[in-house]
Amino acid sequence: MKVKDIAAMVEKITPLGLAQPWDNVGLLIGDPQQNIRNVLLTIDVTQAVVAEAKELKTDLILSYHPVIWDGLKKIRTDAASRSVHEIIRAGISVFSIHTALDAVGGGVNDGLAEILGIQDPKPIGDYVQYSPQEYYKFVVFVPVEAMAKVANAVFEAGAGWIGNYRNCGFHTEGTGTFLPLEGAHPAIGEQGRFEQVHEARFETIVPADKVEAVVNAMKNAHPYEVPAFDIYKLFDYASRFGLGRIGLLAEPMRLERIIEAVKRRTGAKAVGLVGDPKRLVRKAAVCAGTCGEILNLIIAAGADLYLTGELKHHQALAAQEAGLTCICLSHTVSERFILKKLAGQIKKLAAGVTIRISKKDTDPFTWKNV
Repeated sequence: MKVKDIAAMVEKITPLGLAQPWDNVGLLIGDPQQNIRNVLLTIDVTQAVVAEAKELKTDLILSYHPVIWDGLKKIRTDAASRSVHEIIRAGISVFSIHTALDAVGGGVNDGLAEILGIQDPKPIGDYVQYSPQEYYKFVVFVPVEAMAKVANAVFEAGAGWIGNYRNCGFHTEGTGTFLPLEGAHPAIGEQGRFEQVHEARFETIVPADKVEAVVNAMKNAHPYEVPAFDIYKLFDYASRFGLGRIGLLAEPMRLERIIEAVKRRTGAKAVGLVGDPKRLVRKAAVCAGTCGEILNLIIAAGADLYLTGELKHHQALAAQEAGLTCICLSHTVSERFILKKLAGQIKKLAAGVTIRISKKDTDPFTWKNV
């Protein structure tokens, strides 16, 4: 199995199209053709994780946070890019998924929502335009007498499927105009004479992977030398992907019980708390890592509780003033719990490849009672 094969498997689980526009995801270091036997999962690619990867003879590091955030101007052993230098010298590839894993169904934020018992959790904000299957509206203008031939050709090429229905289309009639110039070979009319033709506007739906075949089929069936047609990308309004999750709890729960469940499921040793420690929670929101920018949306939605990784001081004050209770787990603690599930998903797809979760990938904070 090669890096590109593992990458394809990971993208089935976590499509990279779900990542935020500012993010840096995908194969960031390595050769797509490299053979893979050992994969190491981690939240962060630190010096300790790189050393662990080398000791385990890792071929691919699958990281949550990108190992490269911005453009590198230098890669040196005595600079911040030293981990990149070591990874390249060791021949290890790195594939990062970050906010794609946040947004995908069953990913980090759905995992946090499940811990709280949120029913039918919905994304909160930072939406991305993504659909598991992209569709296009295909429109072509054709003489009325040739419309049936053209329509049948595009249907046979894969257009016109909606659910359990095929050959779905629509047409309306009107007048098409054109003036054939020198060098043209018009099917109707002649050079230099303005033409008005009784035409049909025929439209149908086409999946992304069938567009080229449909266009070619239309051109072969169309009587015109140069057919007029349009292709419009459709927006999937029913599938909204974004960061965070919000919804009602299956049953109201006291904050003490929620904190117990969160610590047990995430491995958190301590939490940062804003607000009433004895609050009864009916509606809650979650967002892994740092999601302070959507705080106002959570307040506006009337949530009782916000579970996240971390908040800036002014955000915590805003939550306090609004009467919103917040639980902060520490940035990576709010994310690390998902690695076990991800490892299991990859193991089912990558037979013969050893999948490990890093033991050196840890929260940079040490929590102590003082």
